[in-house]
Amino acid sequence: MTTATLTHTAALARMGHALSDATRARILLALRDGPAYPSDLAEALGVSRQVMSNQLACLRGCGLVDATPEGRRTAYRLADEHLAPALAELLRVALVVEPDCCADSGCRCA
Repeated sequence: MTTATLTHTAALARMGHALSDATRARILLALRDGPAYPSDLAEALGVSRQVMSNQLACLRGCGLVDATPEGRRTAYRLADEHLAPALAELLRVALVVEPDCCADSGCRCA
């Protein structure tokens, strides 16, 4: 078994933070297919450009996406080639969730 370092723990915490928001999770999943522009992502995900901008800034801060200027536009992509297969594996995980655990009133898991 590989021992987790503080770097591993910090990386997982950033990933957990990113996935804790449905819009950020949807952005990461959309970027598995390749680079995309914020306006295209906003339209595809049904959010405003301001919301998209804020969420992409968060994902950049977490180190999960990179931005590449392309003329007057900026393309966003997953920051590491291992992220796409990792997200695909996470989608394969089957969880049994207690129905009342994380209801709208808040999560009791903490």
